[in-house]
Amino acid sequence: MPFSLDGILGVDEDLPVTNHNENCTPHNIQGKVVLVTGASRGIGKETALQYARAGASLAIVARIKESLNETRDAILAAVPDAEVLVLPADVRDDESAEYAVQKVLECFKRLDILIANAGAITPYSETITKKNRSAWWNTFEVSVRGIFNFVSAALPALESARGYVIAISSVGAQLRIQGGSDGCIAKHTVNRLVEYIVLGNCFHPVSLVKNDNQYASALSPYDVEYPGVRAISLAPGFVPTQLSRTSNAGEPPDTAALPAATMLYLTSGRADWLSGRYYSANWDISEVERDWKDLIVEKGGLVNKLCIPRA
Repeated sequence: MPFSLDGILGVDEDLPVTNHNENCTPHNIQGKVVLVTGASRGIGKETALQYARAGASLAIVARIKESLNETRDAILAAVPDAEVLVLPADVRDDESAEYAVQKVLECFKRLDILIANAGAITPYSETITKKNRSAWWNTFEVSVRGIFNFVSAALPALESARGYVIAISSVGAQLRIQGGSDGCIAKHTVNRLVEYIVLGNCFHPVSLVKNDNQYASALSPYDVEYPGVRAISLAPGFVPTQLSRTSNAGEPPDTAALPAATMLYLTSGRADWLSGRYYSANWDISEVERDWKDLIVEKGGLVNKLCIPRA
């Protein structure tokens, strides 16, 4: 059936900019080392492929080695001289995350970009009382703990490289979808986790100031544990994946190339002002930067906040 979000609470919580279903602007990431979780299929597989085409060395993570080998083979078919490290691991296991990061450092001597993409969800057709409780909680184990495990393990290396964390969120983080209690709440949590990655252990609100046409944190250096790391939560658009097919919204209109290309841009150094914020791959980045950047920074936008009605 045609794709539609009609009648879903939160659909209007969006930037009024042009939305795209395709984004194929090339970027050069030559010499960078990128670790992608959930790389055996869908968005993760396409992201690994696009980074390889942009010149990066890849470490790909998922639970099933055979599926990872298929991703590796697809990368090497497109980029024969690509360096690809296959790392079977369960993102829910913190020791596996630590091991994977250490293997990346042993192999490539650095880590520049972490794409935390692994996710899980229960069917939207199930209401809260009908959901399997273990499966419901597993969504958080994969989508939240899985990201935390790899971020925690990777932060020191990313700090050394002044690198990036891209945590895959969802437009569902802003929506209240019937049957989406686990997936939507988990992705909402991912958005806040990204804010904490940037804020570290500070106890006062972040403020940003302009400095030579760039946006720099006004926090004191000792307030932030890893000030060199940029982190963004990315809603990948409406992409056909095994997860999206559990919804009843119809056939998604986007392709996995959309978030993959968006991540290349976000990790190119051209959008560091978005660090600590939520961003949608569907948004037209030129419009966002031209019409909304100053206001977003000034007002602390694109973060999780309690909406207070004003008379």
